[in-house]
Amino acid sequence: MVFQIPGVKFDFDIIKKYDTPAPRYTSYPPATELTEAFTPTDFQAAIATSNQRKTPLSLYFHIPFCQSACYFCGCNVVISNNKNIAKPYLEYLVRDIRKTASLIDPDRKVVQIHWGGGTPNYLSLQQVEFLWKNINQHFTLSPTAEISLEINPRYVDKNYIFFLREIGFNRISFGIQDFNLQVQVAVNRVQPEEMLFDVMGWIKEAKFESVNVDLIYGLPYQTVQTFRETVKKTIELDPDRIAVFNFAYVPWLKPVQKNIPVEALPPAQEKLEILKMTIEELTSSQYLFIGMDHFAKSNNELAIAQGDRTLKRNFQGYTTQLAAELFGFGATSISMLEDTYAQNHKQLKDYYQAIDTGSLPISKGIKLTQDDILRRDVIMGIMCHFQLYKQDIEDKYYISFDEYFSQEIEALKHLEADGLVRLSKKHIIITEIGRLLIRNIAVIFDMHTKKQEKKFSRAI
Repeated sequence: MVFQIPGVKFDFDIIKKYDTPAPRYTSYPPATELTEAFTPTDFQAAIATSNQRKTPLSLYFHIPFCQSACYFCGCNVVISNNKNIAKPYLEYLVRDIRKTASLIDPDRKVVQIHWGGGTPNYLSLQQVEFLWKNINQHFTLSPTAEISLEINPRYVDKNYIFFLREIGFNRISFGIQDFNLQVQVAVNRVQPEEMLFDVMGWIKEAKFESVNVDLIYGLPYQTVQTFRETVKKTIELDPDRIAVFNFAYVPWLKPVQKNIPVEALPPAQEKLEILKMTIEELTSSQYLFIGMDHFAKSNNELAIAQGDRTLKRNFQGYTTQLAAELFGFGATSISMLEDTYAQNHKQLKDYYQAIDTGSLPISKGIKLTQDDILRRDVIMGIMCHFQLYKQDIEDKYYISFDEYFSQEIEALKHLEADGLVRLSKKHIIITEIGRLLIRNIAVIFDMHTKKQEKKFSRAI
């Protein structure tokens, strides 16, 4: 069966055929390729090279703490009701900032900041201010910087929201997942509808420039009918962006998911029907399908960037910051420079120990080859724009595209026969059928992970 949706064509048979595991391509090579052979000294050298490029900066700060466990969560978090645990972490985080910032050219402007988690609003207002002041002390922020954070709507009030806006945050994100109480109870995240509308009201009253909300499909007790109500209420909230994530049940990787009643998970066909309905509802209600699992209003910067082919992806997802290099701070954070990726220690004790020794808290990383950088441009072009102009790649890397990627072109011909792509001498165009399977198209150009599919979640 084939169903036409604006910008997307939903073909159940094709989706089932190609719905195989693939990276999410927030980077290429994927983070699974980072190795412990990469050292803090290697990263320090990479920063020196980065300074020569004089590119602007994007900064990520990881707050790993949560007061309670959400059973669907796949993030690296520390569950604790003891708020005192945040105090030493912030002290080490500031030392991390101070050490790394001393190696970065102070003339490089920060154009993007994001606080993620965990739960950034686990921090008290005094702790938020403490961290904010230290960031400003060690970096120069652009007056037009995008400054965002994630919040858990269960642990904020109006005063907290207004304080965030007053000190400089201009973008905010929070998770809804599902409005249905039965689903919320099953995943241990009960947040009444009235609470969610109150939080959105405070955000709009505080005049945040953009707000994103997250939904998850594939959770226990979800049906097409119940999730339609969630989508309609989400549209009523009127966020600027909506992310709709596919729940990956991987209890062998994330033991907290063992708390989920597996018998209540929707079957594969039901999940596809839920996804189809969600895309229909959102694309008929002013939201454009940006790609992967993201939707944005047509006047949102993501939609505009996709339209003029400047949209990018990094470890934070889609971004409009074309040339910025990303530095990550805090346990488990990943830095993403032009030719180097590096990840901090995941365990707090290891993170603290590295900082105590005066070292950068790097646990692993990777130095990209020229082939990696070339393939990254190809993959990100496909992921962000649903099309690739071969001439752009040829002019930048001095290659003949069809000769360099001769094997990949042959592989794409099989996808073309099934209607996922259109190939020409000048272009690779992702069709309306192929858009939902963009990861499975991009993986054709991936030299690192073709034999490692088991590491990744299924595309749909």
